[in-house]
Amino acid sequence: MTAEPRARGGGGEDCQVLLNQMKEITGIQDSAFLLAALKAADGDLMEAVTFLTEDSSPEPVQSPVWEGSTVSKQLPQDVSAVPTLHNQDNLCTANTVRPLESPKTLAAERDTAERAQDTHSAENKNRSKRKRCEVWGENPKEDDWRRAGDWPVGMKNIGNTCWFSAVIQSLFQLPEFRRLVLGYSLPQNVLESCCSHTGKRNIAFMQELQCLFALMLGTWRKFVDPSAALELLRDVFRSAEQPQQDVSEFTHKLLDWLEDAFQLTVNVTSSGDKSENPMVQLFYGTFLTEGVHEGNTFSKIETFGQYPLQVNGYRNLNECLEGAMVEGEMDEATASQSVKYGQERWFTKLPPVLTFELSRFEFNQSLGQPEKIHTKLEFPQTMYMDRYLYCNKDLIQMKREEMKRLKEKMVTLQQKLERYMEYGSGPARFPLPDMLQYVLEFIATKPAVAVSSAQSSQTTLLHSQDKPTVVDVLSQPNSIQERTDTRTEDEACFVANSSLQQSSSLELQAPVSAADLSERPAPHVVSEEELNLVQTCLQRWRNEIEQDVQDLKESIARINLSIEQMYCDPLLQQVPYRLHAVLVHEGQANAGHYWAFIYDQPRKRWLKYNDISVTESSWEELERESFGGLRNASAYCLMYISDQVSRAAADEDEAPEARQFQKEVEALSPELRHYIQEDNWRLEQEAEDWDEEQSCKMPQMEPSPTSELQDLSSESGPEQSSVCEQSVHSLSSEHARIAKEQTAKAIANTADAYEKNGVEAALCKAFREEYSRLYLLSKETPTPQNDARLQHVLIYFLQNNAPQQVVERTLLEQFADKNLSYDERSISIMKVARAKLSEIGPEDVDMEEYKRWHEDYSLFRKVSIYLLTGLELYQNRKYQESLTYLVYAYQSNTKLLLKGTNRGVSESLIALYRRKCLLKLNEVAASLFVSCEEAHVSEGVSILNELIIPCMHLMNSFEISREDLDAIEVMRNRWCSYLGREDMDAKLQMKLGELLPRLLDGSTEVIVLKEPPKIRPNSPYDLCSRFAAVMESIHGASAVTVK
Repeated sequence: MTAEPRARGGGGEDCQVLLNQMKEITGIQDSAFLLAALKAADGDLMEAVTFLTEDSSPEPVQSPVWEGSTVSKQLPQDVSAVPTLHNQDNLCTANTVRPLESPKTLAAERDTAERAQDTHSAENKNRSKRKRCEVWGENPKEDDWRRAGDWPVGMKNIGNTCWFSAVIQSLFQLPEFRRLVLGYSLPQNVLESCCSHTGKRNIAFMQELQCLFALMLGTWRKFVDPSAALELLRDVFRSAEQPQQDVSEFTHKLLDWLEDAFQLTVNVTSSGDKSENPMVQLFYGTFLTEGVHEGNTFSKIETFGQYPLQVNGYRNLNECLEGAMVEGEMDEATASQSVKYGQERWFTKLPPVLTFELSRFEFNQSLGQPEKIHTKLEFPQTMYMDRYLYCNKDLIQMKREEMKRLKEKMVTLQQKLERYMEYGSGPARFPLPDMLQYVLEFIATKPAVAVSSAQSSQTTLLHSQDKPTVVDVLSQPNSIQERTDTRTEDEACFVANSSLQQSSSLELQAPVSAADLSERPAPHVVSEEELNLVQTCLQRWRNEIEQDVQDLKESIARINLSIEQMYCDPLLQQVPYRLHAVLVHEGQANAGHYWAFIYDQPRKRWLKYNDISVTESSWEELERESFGGLRNASAYCLMYISDQVSRAAADEDEAPEARQFQKEVEALSPELRHYIQEDNWRLEQEAEDWDEEQSCKMPQMEPSPTSELQDLSSESGPEQSSVCEQSVHSLSSEHARIAKEQTAKAIANTADAYEKNGVEAALCKAFREEYSRLYLLSKETPTPQNDARLQHVLIYFLQNNAPQQVVERTLLEQFADKNLSYDERSISIMKVARAKLSEIGPEDVDMEEYKRWHEDYSLFRKVSIYLLTGLELYQNRKYQESLTYLVYAYQSNTKLLLKGTNRGVSESLIALYRRKCLLKLNEVAASLFVSCEEAHVSEGVSILNELIIPCMHLMNSFEISREDLDAIEVMRNRWCSYLGREDMDAKLQMKLGELLPRLLDGSTEVIVLKEPPKIRPNSPYDLCSRFAAVMESIHGASAVTVK
């Protein structure tokens, strides 16, 4: 049961890959239908899957159409009747003039088309899947197919095989298992004597697994192809009814095969002894079952590999295990009575690798099909198994009895509390203290006094003036605005609506007197003596009851704490197991996708293995995607390793991982080392062939020397334009590549136009719809957590009023991007876009201006990434690294802001955190300096010279803010305060004397600040989500205020 969800914006991913994943997750094979859902979810795969699996069908929002002036002569004329939209007024005009093409209408038309296509989904399910592009077609950049240093490799999904990748990656990252597989060998006589089909198959699979592991260890590729090993598995798992496999089913089968294969090596020395089998030693344990059945006691020892656990009805892993270990009631005193039944399980031997299989599927009798259980189940990073071991049986049974007693007491207390909090004999029940309080208020209320009719009329008149009628509200809208001028627009709207509702309800009611409206019920007659007596009694009773309630709540809290800490005894924390891997399933019972979170010992962090993608992760992300309860994704298999295995892995990984892997490669057999070398040689050949093929497809212009470019006169015409175009090709191409997924979605929506009217009509439709979408995004009101400019280069251009020709050419160039070679339609549109791009001459677009705009956007992204990195480092208290990024962000941002306030990011935000970071760093440097330890003093001086002083001098310009000036003064005063200190030796005072002149006046020195490390650019989705997370974090902190 597998398919492939993909995180937003991953490198090397494309529209076709997303489409394939949706097919596998949902089981729906209609491409147009899936593309519409993906568009409606704004490119969010998990949202799109939720739409489809939860039967919600939101209308895809269609942007108004548009046609540009410069490109209009290149695009088909039969679709150019749509008005040109250059501003918001034109946008509104277009919707008025062309009502049939308004967003709602277009969405309705699309919805109709989708429903028609959906009727064919049953037929489409049986059609063969479109063959994926070859690796070089999907990943044209070297970074997309070449392994980065010692980074773990991914695994190619060759059609519903993510279950294989999730399990194999989890096992490969176990050093002991990896060593066993790579070191597997059989004597020649054993190989020759093996005659059974099963034995030969197991040996063949073992050899293929060896080759796969060897490549995962030493390949230069970013991901490996497991086809050979999978072919052997397909013969066993092949089923027309179920093309996708279950992780637990595969893991069972895999361990069986490996056990049989290793048993052949064991039989060479000790025939038939399974206890010597390394697979049994690594993955298998034993448990003892003791029980009472119909008055008879029984006891038996069983072996287990993956331990199954029920999820339904439990909140966490310990509750699951407790439920699995104890069934019924175990009461030895009544063991002879047939009415008693129960059993307990105790682990007698735990394997080094302990795997829990979480049962998240159950059969729905009414529907006649399996259903997935999506309830939340928490599990810890460290699991203490002491409470389930036979050696602790007596202690645990005592604690279980104590737990049972506490829970019974808890139930009794909760029932008592409920009688207080839900008091009464009728259907409506209320807290007793509140009821007594109401009676107190009732008897203390004075009886109503009759009022004259004149007073009543006057009061009623005043009341009616206080709450205007519907006519008043409709005829005097300004009166409402006057009373709410200090509120927001939304609040004003809410007040107006409330006034309408209140006045409407007043008109429907019968006229009532002022006394009826204002007076509360009260006793008719009550004497002072009666009042005092009742008040005294009620008050005393209320105080007594409130004390009882408080005592009950405190008792319940104490019992809860005792239950939570029941097994926190240090004696029961001697057998820790560390979480090694979490295998996650997303989807429903009949379709879904698997991926794995695996803890990387050398890096001390979690990594996410999702087919070919291996990315850094965190425990927080693991919790979100594995615990369940939120979406259709949840953990399906948990792999824990004993503390001894964890420590051994940590010891083994003390050396850098690259060196450790190199050692393992050198320890391989000559055949496996040769196999790795051959594959790496083939990779180089493939890369050379690819480069040659691309150079033949797209011959590049020879770059002109810089001097020649400068010597070109303004009258050189087309030649100068070509050279300029060549000089900006890399930046504009890079921006096209960044927007590749968004462009691909626009192309994906042109299926109908492509089929009916041809490729040019499809290009025109995609061009107009994409422009409209980006135009509307550029007009959205920005928030502190959202900067639309990071999503697309054209949003940046539109918000900064870039020339229309620059905007149009940029968008056309994105449709001409060579990376859009997904299918025949994409390639056709790309070719037509390239042809039209070549027709745009120098009289249409100023290439120098075009270059400057792309340079500005590239610098804007760089500033944003530097800012985000600086803020993240600051939050992690890495002030030295943070300051460098923030200073460079500020300096680069200043260049952008000279061209316009919307060209860069918030200058005050960068300045605030640059200042805060500088003050923190100054505190660190000063503390190191006064420590008087030579090493610390040197470190403090180094920080001051290399970071603080250069940054202070950069800040100290003519336009320095008051806040920055105050901060510089604070830092200087800190260092000046050390002058003449008696506890500071003469040598340190001399150093201080050398530092202070530079600190107090460095106007004549050259400012040199090291540039921060280069950062790999993020995709728009990753950058936007990262921006939102950081901004939400800093704006949510009460101590942070941006002036």
